[in-house]
Amino acid sequence: MDDQTKTKRPVTQADAEAAVRVLIEWAGDDPEREGLRDTPARVARSYSQLFAGYDEDPRQYLERTFQETGGYDELIVLSNVRVVSFCEHHMLPVIGKAHIGYLPRDRVVGISKLARVVQGFSRRLQIQEKLTLDIAETIQDVLNPLGVGVLIEAEHSCMTLRGVNTPGSRLSTSRLLGVIRDDPRTRGEFLRAVGG
Repeated sequence: MDDQTKTKRPVTQADAEAAVRVLIEWAGDDPEREGLRDTPARVARSYSQLFAGYDEDPRQYLERTFQETGGYDELIVLSNVRVVSFCEHHMLPVIGKAHIGYLPRDRVVGISKLARVVQGFSRRLQIQEKLTLDIAETIQDVLNPLGVGVLIEAEHSCMTLRGVNTPGSRLSTSRLLGVIRDDPRTRGEFLRAVGG
């Protein structure tokens, strides 16, 4: 990291609001018009929620585990976890579902924590391929299961609202690790469980 990066002042709420005002003017409207007067503050507040993932470490959600599994050694699958992210190329919404599976070695995690990992990584600017990879590898690194599978299906507004204008098109990405990748039976069980 160079000295210029270290001393850079943080962007404030006022800076963000000023940027939104510029975008409103650039689009051809008047930011002081009654209906738009409070829009810069509203946009800045909504972005602070939509990009909350930058303030989180998703790994921490997986640190509290349970070893009293009663000998459970079958696949665990959480399906249809809502994904709300933003394309890093156009800053437009990416909305879809994540399906997560893992084969525990000796401990399990509360299922809400898996959803929080998805949220923590998705509330950032990025591409879906990296999101899929980050979720799977974090689960593998922290829980050390026998295998992990992550499948994400999402609609990208940068394609459905502009550009090639293809409403309804969805991108599917997957990351399979360990036995979920290497054992055809376990891989098939995961894919059937998530409807893939």
